[in-house]
Amino acid sequence: MGLTEYEPGTAFAGTIGRTADESTPAWPRPLRAAADSPNVLVIVLDDTGYGQLGCYGSPIATPNLDALAAGGLLYTNMHTTALCSPSRSCIITGRNHHANATAAVNEMATGYPGYNGQIPFENGFLSEMLLARGYSTYLVGKYHLLPSEFESPAGPYDRWPLGRGFERFYGFLGGDTSQWHPDLVYDNHQVHPPRTPEQGYHLTEDLADRAISFIADAKQVAPHKPFYLHFCPGATHAPHHVPREWADRYAGRFDDGWDAYRERVLARQRELGVVPAGAELSRHDPDVPDWDSLTPDARRLATRMMEVFAGFLSHADHHIGRLIDFLKEIGEFDNTLIVVVSDNGASAEGGPAGTTNELQFFNNAPESVEESLARIGELGGPDTFNHFPWGWAWAGNTPFRRWKRETYRGGTSDPFLVHWPAGIAARGEIRTQYAHVTDIVPTVLDALGAEPPAEIRGVAQSPLHGVSLAHTFDDADAPTRHRTQYFEMFGHRAIDHDGWRAVCPWPGPSFAEAGQPFGALISAGTLTDLDAHHWELYHVADDPAENHDLAGEHPDKLIELIALWYTEAGKYNVLPVDGSAAARLLVQRPQVAEPRDRYVYRPGTQTVGFFAAPRVLNRPHSITADAEIPAGGAEGVLLCQGSSAGGWSFFLRDGRLCYAHNYLGRVISQVSASEPVPAGRHRLRFEFEPTGSPDLAAGRGAPGRAQLYIDGTLAAQEQFEVTTPIGLNPGGLTCGANPGSAIVPDYAAPFGFTGVLHTVVVDLSGDLITDSAAEMRMAMARQ
Repeated sequence: MGLTEYEPGTAFAGTIGRTADESTPAWPRPLRAAADSPNVLVIVLDDTGYGQLGCYGSPIATPNLDALAAGGLLYTNMHTTALCSPSRSCIITGRNHHANATAAVNEMATGYPGYNGQIPFENGFLSEMLLARGYSTYLVGKYHLLPSEFESPAGPYDRWPLGRGFERFYGFLGGDTSQWHPDLVYDNHQVHPPRTPEQGYHLTEDLADRAISFIADAKQVAPHKPFYLHFCPGATHAPHHVPREWADRYAGRFDDGWDAYRERVLARQRELGVVPAGAELSRHDPDVPDWDSLTPDARRLATRMMEVFAGFLSHADHHIGRLIDFLKEIGEFDNTLIVVVSDNGASAEGGPAGTTNELQFFNNAPESVEESLARIGELGGPDTFNHFPWGWAWAGNTPFRRWKRETYRGGTSDPFLVHWPAGIAARGEIRTQYAHVTDIVPTVLDALGAEPPAEIRGVAQSPLHGVSLAHTFDDADAPTRHRTQYFEMFGHRAIDHDGWRAVCPWPGPSFAEAGQPFGALISAGTLTDLDAHHWELYHVADDPAENHDLAGEHPDKLIELIALWYTEAGKYNVLPVDGSAAARLLVQRPQVAEPRDRYVYRPGTQTVGFFAAPRVLNRPHSITADAEIPAGGAEGVLLCQGSSAGGWSFFLRDGRLCYAHNYLGRVISQVSASEPVPAGRHRLRFEFEPTGSPDLAAGRGAPGRAQLYIDGTLAAQEQFEVTTPIGLNPGGLTCGANPGSAIVPDYAAPFGFTGVLHTVVVDLSGDLITDSAAEMRMAMARQ
């Protein structure tokens, strides 16, 4: 006899007598998905440009993603917001990024509704929607959808993945991380990687393993329960980390440079039908040097950086293929709706020459070509934090203009693949309908035959802003339903409407032409001038590369589109228009903790991220450890912050008290006591007293006197001539050990303290000296 079930909240469906033998049981019906509901797999690539996947004409091998295109649909007209967190918020909510309060990366939140960095709960996540429909919900990889100051053990956790509908999470909360030594979170707590790079560890492989295990865990218990997996590898965001053999596969493949790359990719895009047969390349970017103008050394360096990037992308494709193979193995591949998208165009954050260590660029201390060449053999390895030159970003967005952070199509046009054999009859076809990342949620819901929920956990839901693309699945000629889409990123504005595109670049079409850097302020007078004189107009239906400005020929159309931009801006909380970047970092924001000058840490606790840790750079400060030294002596880290790319460490080595400052991987400044610390309980103290001012523009932090004390007695002192001026990324602060890569070469990580460590206190005094522009670049690197 079967069980009697009833809907929870309705009347009991059994009978109740005086005793059990006179009664009939019934059970509240468990939440179950509708029969034959498809699984949903959303793969979000990072900083992967339009011209970087093989199926979009690239020479980089991406056979597994190409196979999805061959077995499904390739869209040529998908658009993003031009930046990471904003696009990811659209992908997961179906609402525009300013309506998600995510105008930029959340490290740069300001006190306006479209900018405060806290996605409203009325903008439900797809995970919350599908969880309520009986799905298992998993997020694996990059999140970056909460304010950075909330990325700490103090939470608040309601904005972490498990607070937004994901039942399981494994990945990293911020915008980037080392692929060899990642900052990992499992559900709501930090964990260490299961292996070391020397043991073959790489984050992308780990993420694929974890995604497979999450699916397998549930399927072995409930084989018919569908899953939603949001899979977000760190690839291809910097650092471009990959095993050497993957990079070496591309040896010599890019020797002819970025200009030639663009020509080859465009030709292949025409063959594939990714662009019209008569499509042009965008103009040569004024900020990018001609390849032939570079010195032989600069070309050799840039070539290797691109080889490493290509290997990184192919390596990620390989592990995506492992996930796909697992779905085939368990019989779930055909009924899995797979969506692949990138969050923005290729990134130019490596600067004009690229870098072996992004931290140098963010601290205004870029290395010379000669310095980079000395480390060319290390590129992609655990001791680098490398990013290619912006010429490769421009080439990676072929055939479009510019790159990530800007609303020309190089920043906003991205790969988009859809694959679902059980639900889509078309195979290997191209779709040209206009699309935006806000369309992904409504498309998934439409494919499931589901309506957007009216409420989630008692919170009334806002309308979706995207439209479903499901009507295009089996009809190449289906009309475009997404007719209007605005764009805004750091004051760089655009709007698409019915094949026309208006763009108002800020600070200009290029840095060279603008004569101003990224992040320049927009005053009311500047905005009036921009609206009156600096909008450009393109008929992208005929001119996808935005080569032919028609503003002078069609002023009425331009005025119409400018007015339409302001209409959309009013709808979605885009105002006030803000071109600044550096100034946003200085805005006072609500914090979980009250401001203070004294921070207490204990061993065994979780790492504290840079934005939640005390800011010790360029200011007087002390670090005092309360430690017990056993009779045989002790060694290990008391407190440290950063990584081999840059940071500082307070530690004992061979029983002697030491402090070392790693200046951007270039200079190790160290002070060490001459005698071991005797057995017993002691107060071990480091003090830093600046003896000069930092030269932030030149990338040099404050010089200063470094002193060590044991129980109040001076044990050693040294003059540090240079320190880190701006910030650390990675910048985690850890008590009692150095997880990840060793900050100084004097010890092997994690170098845990072998005595008894009670507390470590960081005490701050003096004014914090900052270079907001450089801090902005560091924050942007996390997106």
